[in-house]
Amino acid sequence: MCSFAPRRLIICGLLILGLALAGCAGLKAQQQARQTKSTVDLLLASGFKQVFPPNQRAADLLKAMPQRQILIGHKGPKVFYVYPDYAGCGCLYAGTPEQYQAYRNLALQARLAAEELAAARLEESMNLGWDEWGEAGPWWSW
Repeated sequence: MCSFAPRRLIICGLLILGLALAGCAGLKAQQQARQTKSTVDLLLASGFKQVFPPNQRAADLLKAMPQRQILIGHKGPKVFYVYPDYAGCGCLYAGTPEQYQAYRNLALQARLAAEELAAARLEESMNLGWDEWGEAGPWWSW
């Protein structure tokens, strides 16, 4: 009878651990999806074109490429940039060096805007009337 309690405890612990890990994996997948959408939006705004594979061989090549990262390519004297997204759209986004530079500028602007928003929120939180709490404010127990 006593041997069942430790087993149940171990099983419950493993179940809770599994659920926690599954939750973390789900959050990471959501974050990656948001990041991919943001990247694609910036690429399209920069003039990149969405290109679908014209045949199965091209689809196989697309699938074999490193996914969701900007790659540089050369065809003769021409330089181009691609962003393969086989899992998302089954396509790649292609652009010129000028479009890639426009993408980098937009990405920098987006990052700076996000940092400014975070700084504004932090400053706003500092002005929530903490003086009204007196000496025994929410930090009193520290």
